[in-house]
Amino acid sequence: MIMQQLLPIALRRSTHPKVTSVLVDICKYFNAICSKAIVVEHMERLEKSIVITLCNLEKIFPPSFFTIMIHLVVYLASEAKVAGPVHYRWMYPIERYLLTLKKYVRTRRHPEGSIAEKYLADESMTFCSRFLHNIETKSNRTERYIDGYYGASTHTSLTKLEHGQVHRYIIFNLDIIEIFRNLHIEDLKQRENLITAGQPLVIDVSMKG
Repeated sequence: MIMQQLLPIALRRSTHPKVTSVLVDICKYFNAICSKAIVVEHMERLEKSIVITLCNLEKIFPPSFFTIMIHLVVYLASEAKVAGPVHYRWMYPIERYLLTLKKYVRTRRHPEGSIAEKYLADESMTFCSRFLHNIETKSNRTERYIDGYYGASTHTSLTKLEHGQVHRYIIFNLDIIEIFRNLHIEDLKQRENLITAGQPLVIDVSMKG
């Protein structure tokens, strides 16, 4: 995510334009091969463009930068063309789970035993927690990621001012009440015309609820 989306924005004014263009091409390359849908024709174009991009990269970075990992970038588009989208095959979930298993180790003399014991304890606690009602467990705990915001959830009440602000926002921005808004504007125009003409103002109270 950082390399594919944020890095091109950060590099716009921080480096020389020639350096920025090459690094942005690398970011676009990874963004393309990590997309949810793979187009074969697009991958074939990437196979040719990445070679030129790496050649331009050699003009900027020293030779020690170009290890075997940099060379493997050339084959990522070909691999995606054959095997499909990258996110079905990358190692990020496995690496995160290996980090979880690494935290299970309490005795470095017997790491496998620590992992097995902690894993069995977690599975047992998860199984038992399903039979505990009205008790907060990790299986029924409220998620910390709610509506795009991180953090624990809290309950609050709106003040009278905040309630009025929310009400006005809905009135001014909700499309479903556009019909009623237009009717109200027409009613105001009719009243203004009656007042201008000097006629008595008659208010229809049949619509009041």
